[in-house]
Amino acid sequence: MSNILIADSGSTKTDWQLIGPDSQPMHLLRTDGFNPYYENTAHIVVGLQTQLLPQLDNAPISGVFYYGTGCANADSKARISVALRAVLPDLKRVEIASDMLGAARAVSPSQPGIVCILGTGSNACFFDGHLIRRNIASLGFWLGDEGSGGYLGKTLVRMAFQEQLPNDLARAFQDEYALDRPTLLENAYRKPFPNRYFAGFTPFLTQHATHSFVQRLTADAFRLFLETYLVRWPEARQHPVHFVGSIGHYFGDSLRRAVTDAGLTMGRVLKSPIERLTAFHSPIG
Repeated sequence: MSNILIADSGSTKTDWQLIGPDSQPMHLLRTDGFNPYYENTAHIVVGLQTQLLPQLDNAPISGVFYYGTGCANADSKARISVALRAVLPDLKRVEIASDMLGAARAVSPSQPGIVCILGTGSNACFFDGHLIRRNIASLGFWLGDEGSGGYLGKTLVRMAFQEQLPNDLARAFQDEYALDRPTLLENAYRKPFPNRYFAGFTPFLTQHATHSFVQRLTADAFRLFLETYLVRWPEARQHPVHFVGSIGHYFGDSLRRAVTDAGLTMGRVLKSPIERLTAFHSPIG
């Protein structure tokens, strides 16, 4: 018998739970996130070879349950499947699904609910306890991702450069990053993964989470997310609204107020779904 991997892959990082032959969790591994919508198979293969394989230490892997961002269509799923089979020669079973389904199975197993992802990016769906029945078509970082880490970071940086931050926050931001316009524009428009870059500014917001300006900024972002996607869904009035991801975790108080103000019912908040996905797939047949 050999081992199983369960993966939760976002835009920034992937959590990999290694399950032993006795169906017991062993090691939790971490690599960069992979998005087949933006990355080709060769690039994903290199990432797996350089980051995942050294952590596996030659452990044979017979199956992978992979939940990932960008895995909403057959072509993207196939790209991940091909990459995994290229680096894990003992694979006999590979199942690829969206990160949205992974979040739903983690936070609302067997129960209907609204499930939202607030990480580097954002997304939402109505989950009937077994299947996703309604979801938003994500437009990605530049056209969507309201309420996400990328959106919050982009908003913070834009306000800093447009001199809209209070003086104390403006000084703290410059002391922390010493960011100039050429560097900003290079990362925004020329380098890959601008969503990761801008999400990297959210620790500044967590450090100043009690500041009234930051509280307004996050509240506005969450209100926009809810108004754009959820309040028009009839299911959102009938079921609790759950959140998965680091942004919901770190800005939980602001998020709860936004949900309540929108007339919705707050559900669970999970920083990461990997532990509950492990439970969902164990014992693995």
